[in-house]
Amino acid sequence: MAAGQDVTIYLEDPLLRSAKDGAHNFIGLMSDVLTERGYRVSYAPDHARADHPAGKAITHMAPPPPGGLVFRRVYAYPFWAIEASAERWHWDVAKRAFDPAQVDPKEARQFTQRWRKRLFPDVTSSRTGYFYAPLQGRIREHRSFQQCAPVDMVARVAYQVPDVEIRLGLHPRETYDDADHSAVQRLVDAHPNIRLTSDPMEQTLAGCDGVITQNSSVAFFGYLLNKPAMLFAKIDFHHIALGADTDVSTLAHHAPDFDRYVYWFWQKNSINAGRDTAKHQIAQRFQDHGW
Repeated sequence: MAAGQDVTIYLEDPLLRSAKDGAHNFIGLMSDVLTERGYRVSYAPDHARADHPAGKAITHMAPPPPGGLVFRRVYAYPFWAIEASAERWHWDVAKRAFDPAQVDPKEARQFTQRWRKRLFPDVTSSRTGYFYAPLQGRIREHRSFQQCAPVDMVARVAYQVPDVEIRLGLHPRETYDDADHSAVQRLVDAHPNIRLTSDPMEQTLAGCDGVITQNSSVAFFGYLLNKPAMLFAKIDFHHIALGADTDVSTLAHHAPDFDRYVYWFWQKNSINAGRDTAKHQIAQRFQDHGW
């Protein structure tokens, strides 16, 4: 890396305050790596990135300025990614091939068991005969990375498996307008096998036979509980999921090697900020992107 260059890290509040106070572990590690290689690191509010001056830039989740990079948590702490695109389906891991034969099964099993206990300490996984369809935002829109609009996804699935209950969950942090709620009600009215649930995600996930979603992180967390997934949109954790063109009735019987995949995805293809090797991994990612 060349010395004497400026790097601006653009952050939203309260992340900006946390970084300036030296209280954010991963941002601190990135700053240390850059500073040790001769860069001058500064923090700025996210809204200022549109007027980014000369120098390198890093954003959090948002599209970076030309030549910049973006960092984002990989579904759970302490796993992180540093990428050239904010769109997860363009990330390096999304383009790699997953080969379970290259992953030690014992290591993978122990790793996944630890994370299962950490993330789902009070959950007992079972199969009770329904599919879980966690919705995200903009449920009536068909966006470029999706196979269809989310409400159309649910209708298609309900039609294909009329004897299987589909538990539909709205995202607790999304804002849904009257038209969205009306669209959901029409689904429930048109398909007797659709049930709208307000039960906690962990509870609904634990009892389902599989997850059907555009690209919700619920599907990835389902892998920890050995829940197969069917995806209707592009995403980075697509490797062991079924595609939208698959017969939905086969989902419950889909049984990839969940443990090896979670290990490969998190431990081999993300930065574990809780390990001594984190700074080396961060430096490698910067080098991978030509910094």
